[in-house]
Amino acid sequence: MENVVLIIHLLLALGLIGIVLMQRSEGGGLGIGGGGGGAVAGRSAATALGKLTWILAAAFICTSIALTIIAAQNAAGSSVIDQLGADVPAADGTVPVAPAADSLLPPAQGDDAPLVPVAE
Repeated sequence: MENVVLIIHLLLALGLIGIVLMQRSEGGGLGIGGGGGGAVAGRSAATALGKLTWILAAAFICTSIALTIIAAQNAAGSSVIDQLGADVPAADGTVPVAPAADSLLPPAQGDDAPLVPVAE
């Protein structure tokens, strides 16, 4: 279900980008394009591209909220810390043993391993 909503979300995003780029510039931003008086004139009539932009934007927000709800339901009751302690069987069916706590420490000075650098 999440993948279907995500694909719809991506298609809506691409459609929204395309529709916005096809519209005529009315603000005259950076002195490019647009006609005189676009921002000063009263409200212009809504075009088909303008209506389609609003529809795609509303659908995009709905899919964003749906993805948030789905992700929250999938993550409910578990955290990354809980998943670290879980013993997941390997492909051959054996359960891996967690390394001992001392194996994470640097080697002692008497070991054959390289010594830890010391500041003099």
